[in-house]
Amino acid sequence: MAATKPMAIASLLSGAVVWGIIWYPYRLLEQAGIGGAFSSFLTYGGSLLLCLFFIHKVEWRKIESPWLLLAIALSAGWTNLAYVLAVIHGEVMRVLLLFYLAPLWTILFARILLMERLRIHGYLIVFLSITGAIVMLWRPQLGLPVPANGAEWLGLSAGVTFALSNVLSRRAQNIEVAVKSMSVFFGAAVLSGLALAVLPNPVPIPLLFEPRILMLVAITVFFIFAVTLTVQYGLSHAPANQAIVIFLFELVVAALTSWWLVGERMSLQEWIGGLLIVAASLFSGEMEERGV
Repeated sequence: MAATKPMAIASLLSGAVVWGIIWYPYRLLEQAGIGGAFSSFLTYGGSLLLCLFFIHKVEWRKIESPWLLLAIALSAGWTNLAYVLAVIHGEVMRVLLLFYLAPLWTILFARILLMERLRIHGYLIVFLSITGAIVMLWRPQLGLPVPANGAEWLGLSAGVTFALSNVLSRRAQNIEVAVKSMSVFFGAAVLSGLALAVLPNPVPIPLLFEPRILMLVAITVFFIFAVTLTVQYGLSHAPANQAIVIFLFELVVAALTSWWLVGERMSLQEWIGGLLIVAASLFSGEMEERGV
C-alpha cells in the first residue's frame, strides 16, 4: 500500500505528459492527408475496440442510469473530438488555455446538476477564470474579448463539455469506472463518424494502407487507451486537488513541444491571461477540499 500514492502521482504525471504532446501525431496525420474528424474516428474507434475487449464481461442490461451514461458519452465525446480539431488547426497553447477554463464551467454545472453552492473559493475561481480569458483574448480591433477563430471556439467548447462530463461522472457514482471510460471512447467515435458524414471531402481510405499512417494511428490508439486507464488509476488513489495541480503539467509540456516542434510562441498578454487561468485551476483544487 505504501507504493500506491507514488504510483498514483506517476500515473497522473504520465497522463499530463501524453496529453501535452498527443496533438502532434494528429497534426502529422492531418499533413499526410488524414483529416481531424477521420483521425479522431480511427483512434477513438480503435480505443473503443480495445476497451470492449477488456470489459466484454460487463452485464450491460444491469447498468443503471443508461441515459446518464449516454450524456457522459456525448459530452466527453465532443470534448475529445473538439480538442483534436482545435489543436490541429489552432495554436496549441491558446487552445489549451481556453480548455483550462473548465473550472469555471464546473462550478456552474455543479450548481445546476449537483446543487452545490458557491463559497468564497468558488467566486475566486470565477473571477480568475473570466479575468484570464479577457486578458488573453482581448484584441482592440475586435472590440470584444472573444476567440479569434474556429479552432479557439472549439477549444473553448471542449472545456465546457469536459466540465459537464466530469460533473455527470460525479453524479453517476453507481456506474463502474470502466464502463464510463468505454462511453468516452464510444461518444468520440460516434461523433467523429457523424462529422465525417457531413464533410464535403471523401475519406482517403487508400492512405490507411501506408506504413507511416498505420504506425501513427496505432501509436496514437495505444497512448490514448493506455493513458485513459492510467489516469483512471491515478484519480482513484490521489486527492482531487493534487490531481489538478499535476494535470497542469500538461501546459508546460504543450508549451515546450509546440515551441520545439512547430515554433509556436505566446505573447506577454497571452502569458498573463494564461497564468490567471492556471491560478483558477489551482484554486479549484483548494475548492475540492473545502467545498464550493
